[in-house]
Amino acid sequence: MLVIGLTGSIGMGKSTAVGMLRRLGLPVHDADAAVHALMARGGIAVDAVGAAFPGVVVEGAVDRRLLGARVLGDPAALRRLEAILHPLARAAARRFLAKQARLRRPLAVLDIPLLFETGGEALCDVVIVVSAPARTQRSRVLGRSGMTEARFQAILERQMTDAEKRRRADFVVQTGLNKAHSLNQLRRIVTLLRTRAERLRPLREVIGRYG
Repeated sequence: MLVIGLTGSIGMGKSTAVGMLRRLGLPVHDADAAVHALMARGGIAVDAVGAAFPGVVVEGAVDRRLLGARVLGDPAALRRLEAILHPLARAAARRFLAKQARLRRPLAVLDIPLLFETGGEALCDVVIVVSAPARTQRSRVLGRSGMTEARFQAILERQMTDAEKRRRADFVVQTGLNKAHSLNQLRRIVTLLRTRAERLRPLREVIGRYG
């Protein structure tokens, strides 16, 4: 099985790309959804996050609005949170990959917003970065409900620049034109990677990489 990392800065069209990859038949692990589950009622990160940030647990779940207010603009607090969540999120990704390998999937996708920033590329064979012009990114993000210029800038400061992500990527998908253009790019990439995965399958079966 060949593991595809999908990433891109805020407002670059990654969620749309995820939907397209699923339409093309690829299983996708949503890292954001996995983190939300960790902090939901019954989630295994609730107690640790509550201990590190008193007052953010409400009715058995982490209130992400309260938590966000505690860590936004506070690098030390953000590092404490990441030290709790990142190992758990990485374990969830490995479980997903192990399951897809058992199902003999040729390709599997890890959708990780901070892929490079957290070292998540170590789990991947190839990385796709979605990108759009800065003016398009800005328009998309500031059009979101509750988004402000200050919050947008704070998010950008946490993220590697788009230029650096594109430099590190194996494939760059431009999302600034239209959805049909983006889908065609992804379809070509998936076709190429399916062929590559078939060549790698015997080796992966011997190594047992994800178990």
